Amino acid sequence: MSEPFADADPADGRTETATQRADRNWSEILQELRVTQTGTQIISGFLLAIVFQQRFTQLDSFQVAFYLVLVLMAASCTALGLAPVALHRELFRHHDKTQTVSIANRLLRATLVLVAMLTAGVVFFVFDVTVNRAAAFIAGVAVVLVLVVLLVVFPRSVLARLRRREL
Repeated sequence: MSEPFADADPADGRTETATQRADRNWSEILQELRVTQTGTQIISGFLLAIVFQQRFTQLDSFQVAFYLVLVLMAASCTALGLAPVALHRELFRHHDKTQTVSIANRLLRATLVLVAMLTAGVVFFVFDVTVNRAAAFIAGVAVVLVLVVLLVVFPRSVLARLRRREL
């Protein structure tokens, strides 16, 4: 067992205990959750407003079904974003912040995937309703590609560069 005041990782350039590191990581996860929750709330508000528009009754059955899937995805994004907070409330004062951070990290990753899918789906839906299905497909695929680059390729390339620098 390590000493309670020992540096968690002497090679990382920070002087912090394991507890301080877990607290810092938890704060960083909360900041990231705030960003995703804001985006999810905006999209959810947009989806809720659509159903009350006069044109909504003109949607074909595919568009209505797709819209309902988007509403379920938005609700799921909200639930996933709230899960780390509920976890923290349940584990609060049980002295296992490291476990809380680890689980919250996985939940946040799942939230990012779902928010990305929701974003692409909303673009598809808007283009489908306002232009046509072919334009919706093109716009949806374009957004998916941008999201994959920004959320997967870019972070992994930065990590690979950092690892090469460490060698």
